[in-house]
Amino acid sequence: MSESSCYHCGLPIPDGVDLSVKIAAAPRAMCCYGCQAVAQSIVDNGLEEYYRSRDSLPESPREAMPAILEQLALFDHAEFQKSFVKELGENEREASLLLEGITCSACIWLNEQHVGRLPGVTAVDINYTTRRARVRWNESRVKLSDILGAIAAIGYRAYPYDAAKNEEISRKERRDALWRLWVAGFGMMQVMMYAYPVYIANGDMSADIENMMRWASLLLTLPVVFYSSAPFFRNAWRDLKLRRVGMDVPVALGVGAAFVASCWATYMQAGEVYFDSVTMFVFFLLGGRYLEMTARQKALSVTEALAKLMPTFAQKMPNFPVDRSTEQRVVSDLLPGDFVLVRAGDIVPADGRVVEGVSCANEALLTGESKPVPKSPGESVTGGSINAESPLVVQVEQIGDGTRLSAIINLMERAAAEKPRIVEMADRIASYFVAVLLAIAVLVALGWYWVDPSKALWITVSVLVVTCPCALSLATPIALTVAAGALAKDGLLVTRGHAIETLARATHFVFDKTGTLTTGRMHLIDVGVVGNLREAECLAIAAALEQSSEHPVATALRKAAGEAFPTAVDAVSEPGQGVEALVNGQRYRIGRPSYALALSNADLPDTAVDWLESGDTVVMLADSTGCQAFFRIGDEIRPESLALIAELKSVGKKVILLTGDAPAVARRVGAALGIENVRAGMTPQGKHDCVKTLQVEGAVVAMVGDGVNDAPVLAQAQVSVAMGGGAQLARTQSDFVLLSENLDHLRHGLRRAVKTLQVIRQNLWWSFAYNFIALPLAIAGYVTPWMAGIGMSASSLLVVLNSLRIQRVRSD
Repeated sequence: MSESSCYHCGLPIPDGVDLSVKIAAAPRAMCCYGCQAVAQSIVDNGLEEYYRSRDSLPESPREAMPAILEQLALFDHAEFQKSFVKELGENEREASLLLEGITCSACIWLNEQHVGRLPGVTAVDINYTTRRARVRWNESRVKLSDILGAIAAIGYRAYPYDAAKNEEISRKERRDALWRLWVAGFGMMQVMMYAYPVYIANGDMSADIENMMRWASLLLTLPVVFYSSAPFFRNAWRDLKLRRVGMDVPVALGVGAAFVASCWATYMQAGEVYFDSVTMFVFFLLGGRYLEMTARQKALSVTEALAKLMPTFAQKMPNFPVDRSTEQRVVSDLLPGDFVLVRAGDIVPADGRVVEGVSCANEALLTGESKPVPKSPGESVTGGSINAESPLVVQVEQIGDGTRLSAIINLMERAAAEKPRIVEMADRIASYFVAVLLAIAVLVALGWYWVDPSKALWITVSVLVVTCPCALSLATPIALTVAAGALAKDGLLVTRGHAIETLARATHFVFDKTGTLTTGRMHLIDVGVVGNLREAECLAIAAALEQSSEHPVATALRKAAGEAFPTAVDAVSEPGQGVEALVNGQRYRIGRPSYALALSNADLPDTAVDWLESGDTVVMLADSTGCQAFFRIGDEIRPESLALIAELKSVGKKVILLTGDAPAVARRVGAALGIENVRAGMTPQGKHDCVKTLQVEGAVVAMVGDGVNDAPVLAQAQVSVAMGGGAQLARTQSDFVLLSENLDHLRHGLRRAVKTLQVIRQNLWWSFAYNFIALPLAIAGYVTPWMAGIGMSASSLLVVLNSLRIQRVRSD
């Protein structure tokens, strides 16, 4: 055969294609990855004689799928890739794909292995529950169309991920599954109508009538086997061709063997028929898979809702503020600096800042906070939030991948693409279990054929079906997916695959102070009255003096005084010192003690010494007679911090506070929250070393910090939680992001993580217990084929339903 044509199929080799397989000790040219995969499989199985003895050429994947391959070529265009391909380096690319045709964990393994062997592909991660694939490749060595073609060559379809396409595929899967289920159910009922009279006749039915009943049952079983059961056979055949034993292999063997044996018995008019059993367990298997698919898609509803938040169009105001005319523009065409009009009820199209209007934004899906957030000029708005009350004019600041919503989705995709160790372990066990099951089925068939040949077939079929490890492969991924969706709804975003499991196992919780246990905002802690004025009078005078200042200390004093305070006149501000002014005809100073006391040349009161050594900010109010009051101002403790620390301690967790603040400040916060282990004056390296020491001692450390300042210690901890503020979100490497910055959501998230780990253990124990109980019963002949179908479906369904309980964890 000419080197310009494919050695496998004979078609011409396209320009630029350099693929080959070593056949008969010589490299043979191939025209596409599909032919290369098939030819390599033939060689690996020792079947090279096929190429010497064949008298015709096989159909090429390029011939079988011309429309598909022509469509795949479009994916190589740079413009087409903009929406779903990321550039990671000069030639490094990463795409988020959606796979169609995935039915079990073996499908995941097959695709990961097949695509991962392509030259130039550097990483492939596929999530079973979401059907999402993250593929990374070197564009100089392999094209995206080649990757998609390789996936198509083994019987699957891959598309660029987008929410609308995912919904369309999900809807198609549900419709197809429902039709197959309906055909199987209808066939089962009709076959039972013919099988039941034979059962109750108990041998009294004439041979002609019984034979007619059998032929009628055969005809009614045909659509169940060739239509409803088609996915089982198709998937099993694909696995066997690729030398894999997937979970559909034992099912297909069981259904096929029972049907063929029944057809033979009908034709020979002798022996047992199992048409009723075939239709029943096909119906129950499909019913279980349909319910599992519905539950899985429901569990993903939160994630998919986020992906669909951003609107397609926006009302751009091209001449604002000269005029207020609007024109509809595609959101992807917006640029930073553009002005958009967001009407009441509309979705904010991009991250930006309000320049006109007062309203409230619903950010529930983004942060987990159900209360609308007030928005006024100067305040930021997040793309994907809903403008709840009145129109806003927003200036765009971030678009596309730079938005907060995009960062959230990317972090969720990162988590979905990573496989925790517990999932990988379950998948490995399941793959070995199927191989062992087939070996046991062979032994059972031989044993029963020797003991009682009339029972050998149906007992073997029962063994094949009843112990298929579908529940085992579902036990962990479905629970983690449900948990991740529920946590995201609560405002706690999972960004790493291992995060939920590790959070549940954490023994030590280490907290930063500023911005974590505290808000990072100043507030009035205490007032020390020294002179003759009352506390309320001192606060009112202090607020009057600070009424024109934007300093955090001034803001804290005005907030503490309330809205009613006198007016200050002749105010003079000394930068870095304080303010002097007339209030109610009396001259006052507020600020540093030395500056305030200079008005009267009085001495520092003895009672103020301890306050000045506390580490908090202390300002003095003084008049011409001397000091009137001290105000101690410090970082405000989050109101939900106390409940979080109390709950952690109540369940036996060790709590540690690490902070760079002064010891007195750290001790005050620790005492207020009930934290005994407080370490102050810590540098970032000191925090890192402290966590490392705990880990050496055997602790599983969960670190909660602000995500940027605490980056080294967050990376060192086994599991980390970052407060999800603004631009920090896209850069975080933490395992969780607390989007709402509400520690109650972390408290509820810990409960949910613990519940998830319990559910995973329950699912795994149930899966193993079910198989260890069902297998001996099936081998002993106590489980009929239709009972096996019910058992297998029920075991998988029980795992799914048990996982859905994670959504109902109490959040009080």
